[in-house]
Amino acid sequence: MMYEVANKTLDIALKHAENAEIYVEREESVDVDIKNDKVDFAKEVISLGVGVRVIIDGKMGFAHTTNTGSTEELGRTVERAVFNAHSNVADENFSFAAKAKYPSVKGLYDRKIEAFEIEEAVNFAQTMINTVSDQKCQPTSGGFAAGSYKSLLLNSEGADCQDISTGFAGYISVNAEDGEAVSTAHESDSSTHFDVNPETIAQKACQVALDSRGGKSIDTGDLMVILDYDAAAGLLSTFSNALNADNVQRGRSLFADKLGEEVVSSSLSIYDDGTLENGLNSSNIDGEGTPTQKTTLIEKGVLKNFLYDIYTSRKGGVESTGNGMRGSYADIPSVGMSNFIVEFGSINELSEVENGIFVRDVLGAHTANPISGDFSVEAMNAFKVKNGEIAYPVKKAMISGNIFQSLKKASAASKTSKQRGPFVIPQIFIQNMRVVG
Repeated sequence: MMYEVANKTLDIALKHAENAEIYVEREESVDVDIKNDKVDFAKEVISLGVGVRVIIDGKMGFAHTTNTGSTEELGRTVERAVFNAHSNVADENFSFAAKAKYPSVKGLYDRKIEAFEIEEAVNFAQTMINTVSDQKCQPTSGGFAAGSYKSLLLNSEGADCQDISTGFAGYISVNAEDGEAVSTAHESDSSTHFDVNPETIAQKACQVALDSRGGKSIDTGDLMVILDYDAAAGLLSTFSNALNADNVQRGRSLFADKLGEEVVSSSLSIYDDGTLENGLNSSNIDGEGTPTQKTTLIEKGVLKNFLYDIYTSRKGGVESTGNGMRGSYADIPSVGMSNFIVEFGSINELSEVENGIFVRDVLGAHTANPISGDFSVEAMNAFKVKNGEIAYPVKKAMISGNIFQSLKKASAASKTSKQRGPFVIPQIFIQNMRVVG
Protein backbone atom coordinates (compact mmCIF):
# COMPACT_ATOMS: atom_id res chain seq x y z
CA MET A 1 0.00 0.00 0.00
CA MET A 2 2.72 2.51 0.99
CA TYR A 3 4.90 1.54 -2.00
CA GLU A 4 1.92 1.82 -4.33
CA VAL A 5 1.18 5.34 -3.09
CA ALA A 6 4.85 6.37 -3.25
CA ASN A 7 5.48 5.01 -6.75
CA LYS A 8 2.28 6.47 -8.12
CA THR A 9 3.01 9.89 -6.65
CA LEU A 10 6.64 9.87 -7.83
CA ASP A 11 5.54 9.03 -11.37
CA ILE A 12 3.14 12.00 -11.32
CA ALA A 13 5.77 14.32 -9.82
CA LEU A 14 8.41 13.45 -12.43
CA LYS A 15 6.05 14.62 -15.16
CA HIS A 16 6.26 18.12 -13.65
CA ALA A 17 9.77 18.26 -12.16
CA GLU A 18 13.14 16.67 -12.84
CA ASN A 19 13.85 16.33 -9.12
CA ALA A 20 11.20 14.96 -6.78
CA GLU A 21 10.92 13.23 -3.41
CA ILE A 22 8.00 11.29 -1.96
CA TYR A 23 7.74 10.59 1.77
CA VAL A 24 4.96 8.30 3.01
CA GLU A 25 4.25 7.72 6.68
CA ARG A 26 1.84 5.36 8.43
CA GLU A 27 1.13 5.46 12.15
CA GLU A 28 -1.03 3.13 14.21
CA SER A 29 -1.32 4.11 17.85
CA VAL A 30 -3.31 3.64 21.03
CA ASP A 31 -3.55 6.52 23.50
CA VAL A 32 -5.05 6.55 26.98
CA ASP A 33 -5.47 9.71 29.07
CA ILE A 34 -5.71 9.86 32.86
CA LYS A 35 -7.56 12.67 34.62
CA ASN A 36 -7.45 12.61 38.42
CA ASP A 37 -8.19 9.02 39.51
CA LYS A 38 -9.96 7.85 36.36
CA VAL A 39 -9.15 6.84 32.81
CA ASP A 40 -10.60 9.84 30.98
CA PHE A 41 -10.55 8.50 27.44
CA ALA A 42 -8.91 5.95 25.19
CA LYS A 43 -8.54 6.11 21.44
CA GLU A 44 -7.03 4.25 18.53
CA VAL A 45 -5.52 6.26 15.67
CA ILE A 46 -4.52 5.10 12.22
CA SER A 47 -3.06 7.72 9.91
CA LEU A 48 -1.47 7.57 6.48
CA GLY A 49 -0.05 10.64 4.80
CA VAL A 50 2.28 11.62 1.99
CA GLY A 51 4.63 14.58 1.66
CA VAL A 52 5.85 15.73 -1.75
CA ARG A 53 8.93 17.87 -2.42
CA VAL A 54 10.04 19.02 -5.85
CA ILE A 55 12.96 21.12 -7.08
CA ILE A 56 12.39 23.21 -10.21
CA ASP A 57 15.08 25.59 -11.46
CA GLY A 58 16.74 25.50 -8.04
CA LYS A 59 13.47 26.28 -6.23
CA MET A 60 11.98 23.96 -3.61
CA GLY A 61 8.24 23.31 -3.27
CA PHE A 62 6.37 21.15 -0.75
CA ALA A 63 2.82 19.91 -0.21
CA HIS A 64 1.14 17.03 1.63
CA THR A 65 -2.12 15.12 1.84
CA THR A 66 -3.86 12.36 3.78
CA ASN A 67 -6.13 11.46 0.86
CA THR A 68 -3.73 8.82 -0.42
CA GLY A 69 -6.39 6.64 -2.03
CA SER A 70 -7.25 9.19 -4.68
CA THR A 71 -5.01 9.48 -7.74
CA GLU A 72 -6.62 12.84 -8.46
CA GLU A 73 -5.73 14.14 -4.99
CA LEU A 74 -2.17 12.87 -5.31
CA GLY A 75 -1.97 14.78 -8.58
CA ARG A 76 -3.34 17.93 -6.96
CA THR A 77 -0.79 17.56 -4.15
CA VAL A 78 2.01 17.43 -6.71
CA GLU A 79 0.54 20.49 -8.43
CA ARG A 80 0.54 22.40 -5.12
CA ALA A 81 4.17 21.45 -4.55
CA VAL A 82 5.05 22.65 -8.06
CA PHE A 83 3.16 25.91 -7.53
CA ASN A 84 5.00 26.46 -4.22
CA ALA A 85 8.32 25.81 -5.94
CA HIS A 86 7.62 28.47 -8.59
CA SER A 87 6.75 30.88 -5.74
CA ASN A 88 9.98 30.17 -3.87
CA VAL A 89 13.47 31.62 -4.19
CA ALA A 90 16.18 29.64 -5.97
CA ASP A 91 18.91 28.20 -3.75
CA GLU A 92 21.78 26.06 -5.02
CA ASN A 93 21.85 24.15 -1.75
CA PHE A 94 18.47 22.45 -2.28
CA SER A 95 19.01 18.76 -3.01
CA PHE A 96 17.72 15.26 -2.32
CA ALA A 97 19.47 12.21 -0.86
CA ALA A 98 21.39 9.92 -3.17
CA LYS A 99 20.93 6.16 -3.24
CA ALA A 100 22.98 4.66 -0.42
CA LYS A 101 23.61 1.64 1.77
CA TYR A 102 21.63 1.82 4.98
CA PRO A 103 22.67 0.50 8.40
CA SER A 104 20.83 -2.29 10.18
CA VAL A 105 19.74 -0.96 13.58
CA LYS A 106 18.72 -3.40 16.31
CA GLY A 107 16.03 -3.19 18.94
CA LEU A 108 13.57 -0.81 17.27
CA TYR A 109 10.54 -3.06 16.72
CA ASP A 110 8.50 -5.10 19.17
CA ARG A 111 6.15 -7.62 17.53
CA LYS A 112 3.85 -7.37 20.55
CA ILE A 113 2.40 -4.29 18.89
CA GLU A 114 0.81 -6.50 16.22
CA ALA A 115 -1.58 -8.07 18.73
CA PHE A 116 -1.81 -5.07 21.06
CA GLU A 117 -5.37 -4.23 22.14
CA ILE A 118 -6.75 -1.00 23.53
CA GLU A 119 -7.75 -2.92 26.68
CA GLU A 120 -4.07 -3.48 27.45
CA ALA A 121 -3.45 0.25 27.33
CA VAL A 122 -6.43 0.92 29.60
CA ASN A 123 -5.21 -1.75 32.05
CA PHE A 124 -1.74 -0.17 32.08
CA ALA A 125 -3.21 3.23 32.96
CA GLN A 126 -5.56 1.75 35.56
CA THR A 127 -2.65 -0.11 37.19
CA MET A 128 -0.79 3.19 37.57
CA ILE A 129 -3.87 4.78 39.14
CA ASN A 130 -4.36 1.87 41.56
CA THR A 131 -0.68 1.82 42.55
CA VAL A 132 -0.72 5.55 43.26
CA SER A 133 -3.78 5.14 45.49
CA ASP A 134 -2.14 2.23 47.32
CA GLN A 135 0.86 4.50 48.01
CA LYS A 136 -1.44 7.08 49.68
CA CYS A 137 -1.02 9.64 46.90
CA GLN A 138 -3.54 11.20 44.54
CA PRO A 139 -3.14 10.89 40.78
CA THR A 140 -3.75 14.16 38.92
CA SER A 141 -2.90 13.37 35.31
CA GLY A 142 -1.08 10.85 33.20
CA GLY A 143 -1.42 8.49 30.33
CA PHE A 144 -0.11 5.66 28.22
CA ALA A 145 0.67 5.43 24.52
CA ALA A 146 1.74 2.61 22.24
CA GLY A 147 2.28 2.71 18.53
CA SER A 148 4.00 1.51 15.39
CA TYR A 149 5.55 3.92 12.91
CA LYS A 150 6.46 3.18 9.31
CA SER A 151 8.05 5.53 6.80
CA LEU A 152 9.01 5.11 3.16
CA LEU A 153 11.02 7.47 0.96
CA LEU A 154 11.51 7.40 -2.80
CA ASN A 155 13.15 10.10 -4.89
CA SER A 156 14.42 10.90 -8.35
CA GLU A 157 18.03 10.28 -7.25
CA GLY A 158 17.37 6.57 -6.74
CA ALA A 159 16.91 6.59 -2.97
CA ASP A 160 14.53 3.81 -1.95
CA CYS A 161 14.41 3.27 1.79
CA GLN A 162 12.02 2.57 4.61
CA ASP A 163 12.00 2.43 8.38
CA ILE A 164 9.77 0.78 10.98
CA SER A 165 9.74 1.13 14.75
CA THR A 166 7.53 0.85 17.81
CA GLY A 167 7.20 2.96 20.92
CA PHE A 168 5.61 2.55 24.36
CA ALA A 169 5.39 5.26 27.03
CA GLY A 170 3.72 5.74 30.40
CA TYR A 171 3.43 8.89 32.53
CA ILE A 172 1.85 9.80 35.86
CA SER A 173 1.68 13.00 37.92
CA VAL A 174 0.68 12.85 41.60
CA ASN A 175 -0.04 14.91 44.71
CA ALA A 176 0.88 14.08 48.30
CA GLU A 177 -0.58 16.04 51.23
CA ASP A 178 1.23 16.71 54.50
CA GLY A 179 -1.63 18.39 56.37
CA GLU A 180 -0.57 21.92 55.48
CA ALA A 181 0.53 21.82 51.87
CA VAL A 182 0.58 19.58 48.83
CA SER A 183 3.72 18.17 47.25
CA THR A 184 3.71 17.18 43.59
CA ALA A 185 5.85 14.86 41.50
CA HIS A 186 5.80 13.01 38.22
CA GLU A 187 7.49 10.02 36.64
CA SER A 188 7.62 8.59 33.14
CA ASP A 189 9.25 5.80 31.21
CA SER A 190 9.43 5.00 27.52
CA SER A 191 10.91 2.26 25.37
CA THR A 192 10.92 0.82 21.89
CA HIS A 193 9.65 -2.39 23.52
CA PHE A 194 6.71 -3.15 25.78
CA ASP A 195 8.90 -3.48 28.84
CA VAL A 196 7.79 -0.34 30.68
CA ASN A 197 6.32 -1.14 34.09
CA PRO A 198 3.22 0.72 35.37
CA GLU A 199 3.84 -0.13 39.04
CA THR A 200 7.43 1.12 38.91
CA ILE A 201 6.41 4.39 37.26
CA ALA A 202 3.68 5.03 39.83
CA GLN A 203 5.78 4.00 42.84
CA LYS A 204 8.64 6.32 41.83
CA ALA A 205 6.30 9.27 41.37
CA CYS A 206 4.68 8.69 44.75
CA GLN A 207 7.98 8.20 46.55
CA VAL A 208 9.30 11.53 45.29
CA ALA A 209 6.06 13.33 46.21
CA LEU A 210 6.04 11.81 49.69
CA ASP A 211 9.73 12.59 50.24
CA SER A 212 9.13 16.21 49.16
CA ARG A 213 6.66 16.91 51.97
CA GLY A 214 7.64 19.29 54.76
CA GLY A 215 10.09 21.27 52.66
CA LYS A 216 12.41 23.80 54.29
CA SER A 217 13.81 27.03 52.92
CA ILE A 218 17.41 27.19 51.75
CA ASP A 219 19.94 30.03 51.91
CA THR A 220 21.05 31.70 48.70
CA GLY A 221 24.58 30.81 47.69
CA ASP A 222 26.90 28.99 45.29
CA LEU A 223 26.47 25.27 45.89
CA MET A 224 27.41 21.92 44.40
CA VAL A 225 24.42 20.78 42.36
CA ILE A 226 23.44 17.31 41.23
CA LEU A 227 21.01 17.33 38.32
CA ASP A 228 18.86 14.24 38.13
CA TYR A 229 18.01 12.88 34.67
CA ASP A 230 14.99 15.09 33.97
CA ALA A 231 16.71 18.24 35.24
CA ALA A 232 19.83 17.53 33.20
CA ALA A 233 17.79 16.94 30.04
CA GLY A 234 15.94 20.21 30.57
CA LEU A 235 19.12 22.27 30.69
CA LEU A 236 20.91 20.34 27.96
CA SER A 237 18.19 21.27 25.48
CA THR A 238 19.65 24.79 25.45
CA PHE A 239 23.23 23.53 25.07
CA SER A 240 22.36 21.22 22.18
CA ASN A 241 21.12 24.16 20.07
CA ALA A 242 24.73 25.31 19.72
CA LEU A 243 25.61 22.07 17.91
CA ASN A 244 22.92 22.52 15.24
CA ALA A 245 24.57 23.50 11.93
CA ASP A 246 21.62 25.69 10.96
CA ASN A 247 22.15 27.78 14.12
CA VAL A 248 25.88 27.87 13.41
CA GLN A 249 25.36 29.14 9.86
CA ARG A 250 22.85 31.75 11.01
CA GLY A 251 25.24 33.10 13.65
CA ARG A 252 23.10 31.78 16.52
CA SER A 253 25.65 29.44 18.05
CA LEU A 254 28.36 30.22 20.58
CA PHE A 255 30.39 27.44 18.96
CA ALA A 256 30.31 28.89 15.43
CA ASP A 257 34.08 29.46 15.18
CA LYS A 258 35.35 27.02 17.81
CA LEU A 259 35.96 23.76 15.92
CA GLY A 260 39.08 22.11 17.33
CA GLU A 261 38.90 24.11 20.57
CA GLU A 262 38.17 22.87 24.09
CA VAL A 263 34.65 24.12 24.86
CA VAL A 264 33.59 21.99 27.87
CA SER A 265 35.19 19.86 30.58
CA SER A 266 37.98 17.66 29.23
CA SER A 267 36.19 14.65 30.75
CA LEU A 268 33.08 15.23 28.62
CA SER A 269 32.36 13.62 25.24
CA ILE A 270 29.12 14.00 23.30
CA TYR A 271 27.82 11.93 20.39
CA ASP A 272 24.69 11.87 18.28
CA ASP A 273 23.92 8.26 17.36
CA GLY A 274 20.98 7.42 15.13
CA THR A 275 22.09 3.77 15.10
CA LEU A 276 21.95 3.26 18.88
CA GLU A 277 20.47 -0.14 19.74
CA ASN A 278 17.07 0.32 21.44
CA GLY A 279 17.43 4.10 21.06
CA LEU A 280 14.14 5.97 21.22
CA ASN A 281 15.12 8.07 18.19
CA SER A 282 17.10 5.46 16.29
CA SER A 283 16.38 4.51 12.67
CA ASN A 284 18.27 3.35 9.62
CA ILE A 285 17.46 6.59 7.73
CA ASP A 286 16.75 10.18 8.63
CA GLY A 287 13.76 12.11 7.28
CA GLU A 288 15.55 12.78 3.98
CA GLY A 289 16.70 9.24 3.24
CA THR A 290 20.29 9.79 4.37
CA PRO A 291 21.77 6.82 6.28
CA THR A 292 22.01 7.43 10.01
CA GLN A 293 25.35 7.26 11.80
CA LYS A 294 27.18 7.92 15.04
CA THR A 295 28.63 11.43 14.96
CA THR A 296 31.27 12.63 17.41
CA LEU A 297 30.34 16.18 18.34
CA ILE A 298 32.65 16.75 21.30
CA GLU A 299 35.58 14.49 22.24
CA LYS A 300 37.20 14.92 25.66
CA GLY A 301 36.05 18.53 25.74
CA VAL A 302 37.13 19.41 22.18
CA LEU A 303 34.52 20.46 19.60
CA LYS A 304 34.74 18.11 16.61
CA ASN A 305 31.59 18.51 14.50
CA PHE A 306 28.04 19.81 14.16
CA LEU A 307 24.74 18.19 13.19
CA TYR A 308 23.87 18.55 9.50
CA ASP A 309 21.02 17.80 7.16
CA ILE A 310 21.45 17.87 3.37
CA TYR A 311 20.80 21.61 3.00
CA THR A 312 23.21 22.76 5.73
CA SER A 313 25.85 20.23 4.67
CA ARG A 314 25.86 21.55 1.09
CA LYS A 315 25.95 25.08 2.43
CA GLY A 316 28.88 24.18 4.68
CA GLY A 317 30.76 22.08 2.12
CA VAL A 318 30.60 18.90 4.23
CA GLU A 319 28.64 15.62 4.31
CA SER A 320 25.24 15.29 5.98
CA THR A 321 25.43 13.56 9.36
CA GLY A 322 22.00 12.00 8.83
CA ASN A 323 20.20 14.54 11.00
CA GLY A 324 17.51 15.76 8.63
CA MET A 325 14.48 15.19 10.87
CA ARG A 326 10.75 15.40 10.17
CA GLY A 327 7.98 15.82 12.71
CA SER A 328 5.67 13.99 10.29
CA TYR A 329 4.78 13.67 6.62
CA ALA A 330 3.29 17.18 6.92
CA ASP A 331 6.69 18.75 7.69
CA ILE A 332 9.79 19.40 5.64
CA PRO A 333 13.10 18.11 7.08
CA SER A 334 15.30 20.29 9.25
CA VAL A 335 18.34 19.70 11.45
CA GLY A 336 17.53 17.76 14.60
CA MET A 337 18.98 15.32 17.11
CA SER A 338 18.57 11.57 17.15
CA ASN A 339 20.05 10.07 20.35
CA PHE A 340 22.22 12.73 22.03
CA ILE A 341 24.68 10.75 24.16
CA VAL A 342 26.51 12.48 27.01
CA GLU A 343 29.50 10.64 28.52
CA PHE A 344 31.90 11.73 31.26
CA GLY A 345 35.27 10.25 32.08
CA SER A 346 34.96 11.25 35.75
CA ILE A 347 32.27 10.65 38.39
CA ASN A 348 31.46 12.61 41.55
CA GLU A 349 28.67 10.87 43.38
CA LEU A 350 26.24 12.26 45.97
CA SER A 351 28.27 10.71 48.79
CA GLU A 352 31.10 13.15 47.94
CA VAL A 353 28.92 16.28 48.29
CA GLU A 354 29.47 18.09 51.59
CA ASN A 355 27.12 20.99 50.94
CA GLY A 356 24.83 21.00 47.93
CA ILE A 357 21.44 20.39 46.42
CA PHE A 358 19.91 17.51 44.46
CA VAL A 359 17.47 18.68 41.78
CA ARG A 360 15.13 16.15 40.26
CA ASP A 361 13.55 18.39 37.61
CA VAL A 362 13.47 22.03 36.51
CA LEU A 363 10.65 24.33 35.46
CA GLY A 364 11.23 27.03 32.86
CA ALA A 365 14.12 25.53 30.88
CA HIS A 366 12.45 26.80 27.69
CA THR A 367 13.07 30.39 28.86
CA ALA A 368 16.87 29.96 28.74
CA ASN A 369 18.73 32.09 26.20
CA PRO A 370 19.52 29.70 23.32
CA ILE A 371 22.50 31.76 22.16
CA SER A 372 24.22 32.88 25.37
CA GLY A 373 23.19 29.83 27.41
CA ASP A 374 22.06 31.91 30.40
CA PHE A 375 19.27 30.30 32.41
CA SER A 376 17.25 30.80 35.58
CA VAL A 377 14.88 27.95 36.40
CA GLU A 378 12.82 26.70 39.30
CA ALA A 379 14.18 23.60 41.00
CA MET A 380 11.43 20.99 41.25
CA ASN A 381 11.52 18.24 43.91
CA ALA A 382 14.87 19.49 45.19
CA PHE A 383 16.67 18.17 48.28
CA LYS A 384 19.40 19.62 50.46
CA VAL A 385 22.55 17.49 50.58
CA LYS A 386 24.83 17.53 53.64
CA ASN A 387 27.88 15.36 54.23
CA GLY A 388 27.04 13.05 51.36
CA GLU A 389 23.43 12.41 52.34
CA ILE A 390 19.98 13.79 51.57
CA ALA A 391 19.18 16.03 54.55
CA TYR A 392 15.71 17.41 53.83
CA PRO A 393 13.41 18.52 51.01
CA VAL A 394 13.76 22.10 49.80
CA LYS A 395 10.61 24.19 49.91
CA LYS A 396 11.38 26.53 47.03
CA ALA A 397 14.54 27.36 45.12
CA MET A 398 15.81 28.69 41.81
CA ILE A 399 19.04 27.69 40.11
CA SER A 400 20.72 30.01 37.65
CA GLY A 401 23.87 30.22 35.60
CA ASN A 402 25.21 29.61 32.13
CA ILE A 403 25.01 26.11 30.69
CA PHE A 404 28.19 26.53 28.62
CA GLN A 405 30.18 27.63 31.66
CA SER A 406 28.55 24.97 33.86
CA LEU A 407 29.65 22.14 31.56
CA LYS A 408 33.26 23.34 31.84
CA LYS A 409 33.19 22.23 35.48
CA ALA A 410 30.89 19.23 35.25
CA SER A 411 31.19 15.49 35.75
CA ALA A 412 28.87 12.51 35.96
CA ALA A 413 27.04 11.96 39.22
CA SER A 414 26.02 8.37 38.43
CA LYS A 415 27.34 5.36 36.54
CA THR A 416 23.91 4.69 35.02
CA SER A 417 22.63 6.61 32.00
CA LYS A 418 18.96 6.91 31.04
CA GLN A 419 17.20 8.28 27.98
CA ARG A 420 14.99 11.33 28.41
CA GLY A 421 13.64 12.38 25.03
CA PRO A 422 16.68 12.54 22.73
CA PHE A 423 19.15 12.80 25.65
CA VAL A 424 21.02 9.71 26.85
CA ILE A 425 22.58 11.00 30.06
CA PRO A 426 23.84 10.22 33.55
CA GLN A 427 22.97 12.37 36.53
CA ILE A 428 25.24 15.41 36.22
CA PHE A 429 27.38 16.98 38.95
CA ILE A 430 28.11 20.71 38.60
CA GLN A 431 30.36 22.70 40.93
CA ASN A 432 29.40 26.11 42.28
CA MET A 433 26.05 26.79 40.66
CA ARG A 434 24.00 29.72 41.96
CA VAL A 435 21.09 28.58 44.11
CA VAL A 436 18.53 31.19 45.15
CA GLY A 437 16.41 30.32 48.19
